[in-house]
Amino acid sequence: MNNISNPPEPDDDLEAYVGLEGAAAEERARRRGWTTVRTLPPDAIITMEYLSGRINLAVKDGTVVRCWKG
Repeated sequence: MNNISNPPEPDDDLEAYVGLEGAAAEERARRRGWTTVRTLPPDAIITMEYLSGRINLAVKDGTVVRCWKG
């Protein structure tokens, strides 16, 4: 059996990212300890696999409009 360790997820307020400029939100997420920061357009088609330690930022016109884990 494989022993796969998942990175811890920061205790972070995801709603605080909404309204931030995209680059500033990415920088904040990295400082807060997110191991993977993914920026997407709001209607992007993505797979639904959950990746511990990842934060997703939906950015429209340079501003974060949605944020979620995994």
